[in-house]
Amino acid sequence: MTISCGIDFGTSNSSIAIAQDGIINLVPVEDDHVTIPSALFFPRKQSNPVFGRAAAKMFFDKKEGRYMRSLKRVLGTALMKNGTSINGKAVKFEKIISAFLQNIHDKANAQAGEDIGNVVMGRPVHFIDNDPEGDKRAQNELEIIAKSVGFKNVYFQYEPIAAAFAHEVKIAAEKLAIVADLGGGTSDFTIIRLSNKYIAKTERTSDILANTGVRVGGNDFDKDISLTSIMPELGYKSTFGEKNLEVPVKLYHDLAEWSKVNFLYTPKIITQARQLLHQSHDKKRFARIITVLEKEMGHALLASAEETKIALTSDEEHAANLDFLERDFFVNITRQRFEDAIQYEIEKISNSAVDCIKQAGIKEGDIQFVILTGGSTEVPAIQSLFRELFPNASIADDNKLSSVGLGLAYDSYRRFK
Repeated sequence: MTISCGIDFGTSNSSIAIAQDGIINLVPVEDDHVTIPSALFFPRKQSNPVFGRAAAKMFFDKKEGRYMRSLKRVLGTALMKNGTSINGKAVKFEKIISAFLQNIHDKANAQAGEDIGNVVMGRPVHFIDNDPEGDKRAQNELEIIAKSVGFKNVYFQYEPIAAAFAHEVKIAAEKLAIVADLGGGTSDFTIIRLSNKYIAKTERTSDILANTGVRVGGNDFDKDISLTSIMPELGYKSTFGEKNLEVPVKLYHDLAEWSKVNFLYTPKIITQARQLLHQSHDKKRFARIITVLEKEMGHALLASAEETKIALTSDEEHAANLDFLERDFFVNITRQRFEDAIQYEIEKISNSAVDCIKQAGIKEGDIQFVILTGGSTEVPAIQSLFRELFPNASIADDNKLSSVGLGLAYDSYRRFK
């Protein structure tokens, strides 16, 4: 029987599952973990990167080198052509993403005992909002990368549909379900009829009623909490000069986005910031942004925002730790303040889910089953949103980080068997 696999290349986390002899299994991709953070660290003066948790550890242990995250958000954008600099050398993002996918492909080959040539890659409903050409370009780039690491046959499946396939094995009687896949970079929705009687069906088009998606995810929550609660302590929205002009906001917005941080550590940007310091009306706070730039602390700043977001899923208040900037420097942030900060993003997520219902030609009350997948569904405000939208439906929110990878492997089994 043909062996195949499914790869969930996520903005924040990734996984790979194998379909071998009719059995579907997730592959341990970092020690015993079946998911791996989508992160790389390129140590100084070394050509081979370190991946996942090990990459993050090297960065936060202040090893010399280059830390990179959220590479999925680069697909389809101009950054793919422009590339970046690593250890003084220009490197294309295609090569960087290839290194990450090669790592998990090698882990799967070792688990299977043979080279796996068939893969179903997950993809968001929209890589980029309102840009069909960019969306098509992103998928093409990912297909080229997948083939460059050894896959011969590459198919794509929407990530929320894959999550549905992973849960379908437990459903006896047919149910009308909505899948909400809220990851680090996108939020995607699918209305689909599910039943374990349908698992062997090779064609599922008639069971899928609608798909929608929006480029909003956990990274945007990190950005919101950073801009509203952390960046003001670094001079965000402060003023400078005789005309009381507001300091440039682009610097802060880029520092609050995982995929853009590494582009800010340039002599030009640092010089411009130093020049503003002389005219700043809040020199103490603005001086902190210069420290962040000079010491390349942007990822540490975002990690503090992400840590706060995670802590506020269970706690009503959290002290964001910024002691890498100054000794005993903490910023207290409440859950209410966090939820106020992400309200605009929640509205976009809600609108996309409701639009999916409308496109399917059904009503919210017709939904019997809600599947929540992706780390961002842990946020209490998101949980409340879906309970309010679908009060009559049962909710499944297990295997949040691995269900897409599993579902892609089920899909690969159907396609390649």
